[in-house]
Amino acid sequence: MKLTIFGATGRTGIPLVQQALAANHTVCAFVRTPGKLPITHDQLTIVQGDATDPTAVEQAIIGADAVLSALGHTQGTPKEMQTVATRNIVAAMQRHGVRRLVSLTGAGVAAPQDQPGLINHLISFALKTFAADVLRDAQGHAEVIRNSDLDWVIVRGPMLTEGPHTGQYRVGWVGVNTGTRIARANVADFMLKQVTDTTYLRQAPMISD
Repeated sequence: MKLTIFGATGRTGIPLVQQALAANHTVCAFVRTPGKLPITHDQLTIVQGDATDPTAVEQAIIGADAVLSALGHTQGTPKEMQTVATRNIVAAMQRHGVRRLVSLTGAGVAAPQDQPGLINHLISFALKTFAADVLRDAQGHAEVIRNSDLDWVIVRGPMLTEGPHTGQYRVGWVGVNTGTRIARANVADFMLKQVTDTTYLRQAPMISD
């Protein structure tokens, strides 16, 4: 398959690109700074641009079979970066008939299946207090996706670590069969599976170790 990956130079994006190439997919990596992607491969194309630029986003999506987004906030990014970028991604996918979207976000984005306990409420309070802008943007991005007619999966993760790629992790909901952390490489593993798996279609599962 031809996959377009946004956020390809991020700490989750890099293992996502690596694993996609290892699985023999053709990858279009959308990046702001090509030098930050330490990967060369004959099935890898790099497109430079800003995800808040609809024209650049559309060029990266044309011809794709599926789109994966590992976009996240870094120092200096606009407060609504993820929401604006997702609007651009969804619009371009709709224009060009690309159906499958897999997007990464945090556990602060709620899902109907969640059963939050005390620790989850405490974490939510901390997010609203110390990372309110990031949380609002994550929620806004999820709303854009949920309101679309695409075949989407929103992948939610707790604290992301630099642990090894084991392929072993739990899939659940906030407060249901989940822990407090997961290795980014395992997040990439699950995201890549959602390109073809329909188990969690139009849902927002949470994954953890």
